[in-house]
Order: sequence, then C-alpha cells, then structure tokens
Amino acid sequence: MIERRRLGLVDYDEAWALQRELAEKATADQGFLLLLEHPPVFTLGRNGDLANVLDPHGIPVKRIDRGGDVTYHGPGQLVGYLIRDLGRIGVRRHVRSLEASLTALLSGLGVPARRKESCVGVWAAGGKIASIGVRVSRGVSMHGFALNVSNDLSPFRYIHPCGIPDCATTSVSAELGRAVSVDEAAERFQLRTGGRMLRS
Repeated sequence: MIERRRLGLVDYDEAWALQRELAEKATADQGFLLLLEHPPVFTLGRNGDLANVLDPHGIPVKRIDRGGDVTYHGPGQLVGYLIRDLGRIGVRRHVRSLEASLTALLSGLGVPARRKESCVGVWAAGGKIASIGVRVSRGVSMHGFALNVSNDLSPFRYIHPCGIPDCATTSVSAELGRAVSVDEAAERFQLRTGGRMLRS
C-alpha cells in the first residue's frame, strides 16, 4: 500500500527531513508518495558536477544524496517523492516505473512524451519535461521526480540540466499552450509498474 500525501509548497530541507523520517517507517507493505512543490532551489546529486551550475542568480544550491546531476525546483512544478521498500524490484525497474507513470500522466493530459535510452527522465516535443533522481539505501527508495507543469523555465538556463549542455526544457503548459495547474497534474498522477497501477 502506498500512502499518498499532497503537501502543497514545502521548503526543500523540510521535505528532505520528512523523506528520511518516512524511510525509517517504510516496509514491504507500506510506502509513501509525497506530492508537493518547492520554493526556488537548485539541487545537485551526490556525484553531480558543480560546474554545471553556471550562475545561480541568487537561487540556493543544495548538495543532496540522490543520484543524477543538477536540476531546478520551483513553484508550478510537481515534485513526487516515492519512499518505498523496493524488495526485488531493483533500482533500474524502479526508475522505469517512474518514467512510465509520468509518460502515462502526460498522455492523459494530451502531451506526447517519451523516455530516452541514453538519459533518465522524460522528454516532450519542446525538450525535457521531467527529471528523475533517486537514492536507495537498505532497499528503500527516496527522492523521485520533478515534472514541469506551469513553472517558470528560465532558471534552467542558469544550469546544465541533469549535466546536459544546451538541454532544452519545456512544461505541460508550454506544450499545450494553456495553463495547467499542479493540482490537476497531481490529481491525475498514478504510480505504475510493469504496466499495472500500484494501490494508493
């Protein structure tokens, strides 16, 4: 069972502390999905290259314990943190299930999207629309995804998103040419694995 929590706008450090707390409670039968937004912040994965932060323009930069390189979080972006015991799933399958969940969500919203073999995440016609970065410790996952819904995309110009120079980024609203709310995206989001929706 995955307990779904919609938290609204949450400071990054507060959400990170909550993830660590919930990771201690996660079991094979109980996991947690946190759906939220953050005030503007850049996060840099444990092996990320600080050189990929070109000019933060006063936005805080936080080195954290997930995989991946640098990304941006801000209001209007749906962030999903999935804390669960992976059991025999494995990290690769876990990441693929997040990609499948996001592409299904985007399809339902009318945005054609796809994953790439060469890079983790999800792409739409205008560029990268969702980033994924996870950490697995003692079999329990933390962190998750960030989907650009209606957020300001300009901060992505201050970094090499996910360590990729000249990486174009887009959002659901930009792709559809109309405003889409984070609430709408959060309401539609369903976890999928192996083609099946997980209970929540």
